[in-house]
Amino acid sequence: MNPWRLRLLSQLDALGTVRAVAQAASLSPSSVSQQLAVLETETGTQLLERTGRRVRLTSAGLILARRARDILDHMDSVEAELRGFGREPAGRVRLGAFQSAVHTLAVPAVGRLAAHHPHLEVELLELEPHDSLPALRGGDADIVITTTDFDEQPLGPDIDLLPLATDPVLLVLPPGHPTAGRGPADLAAYADEPWAFDVPQSYMANLALRLCRQAGFEPRVVSRFGTYPLTLQHVEAGHAITLLPGMAVDTGRYRVTTRELATPLTRSITAAIRRTSPPRTAVQAVLDALRRVSGPPGDAG
Repeated sequence: MNPWRLRLLSQLDALGTVRAVAQAASLSPSSVSQQLAVLETETGTQLLERTGRRVRLTSAGLILARRARDILDHMDSVEAELRGFGREPAGRVRLGAFQSAVHTLAVPAVGRLAAHHPHLEVELLELEPHDSLPALRGGDADIVITTTDFDEQPLGPDIDLLPLATDPVLLVLPPGHPTAGRGPADLAAYADEPWAFDVPQSYMANLALRLCRQAGFEPRVVSRFGTYPLTLQHVEAGHAITLLPGMAVDTGRYRVTTRELATPLTRSITAAIRRTSPPRTAVQAVLDALRRVSGPPGDAG
């Protein structure tokens, strides 16, 4: 069985549609379908069945897709052991992290690893929480830094978690805002303000909308940005206010002010891996580095 085709099958189980697998693998849907058909020939087993215009995994397909993750993890482990003779972390580890964790957690961890493990290569991927667990389950990432507090993806027994830090959600205001410098903020008092949100259906956009609605109003969203620096620049210029995780707010670089929420809200930052026994040496080395740079759980790094 070809490992690449096994990965496509595993991604189909994680992502649900051939089109989604094709997008993740930078292939056309027809190419994905052809490769899965070849895998059926290789195994001599029907792995897929059509239901209307969609394709789903048969019982045999589900078994192979979920076993494929173990097979691929084991292959990665063997490759790393051969390269490092089982003593030194070696090979490539794909580390996914959401925006605000890239430079606060992931990059410092990679720098520490480069100094101590020269045969270990870490590939950084930007993955927001709603994308990270499917990428982990589908084999596109080996470790993800994520938050499980508001994640709609089920965890399940196939995922192991390592707590890293906690991080408050803050109200971010222009420096000259009339309420700047006061104590904890009641969001209801900001019902008439212009708001800057993340892109639709993203983690922070969904969370901010939920918090505003819980405060009793529908926010007037005047701008949406896919990166936190653009959002902070917009708030700094006085065009809007926003809600952001504390790790995302660099008050040394942007002239903004923050207020805690009257009903405090924190998110738990965790590292997640596919459950293997034990995790391969290279993955464990990256987890150890993340734990060191994050400090004791409860510090937002």
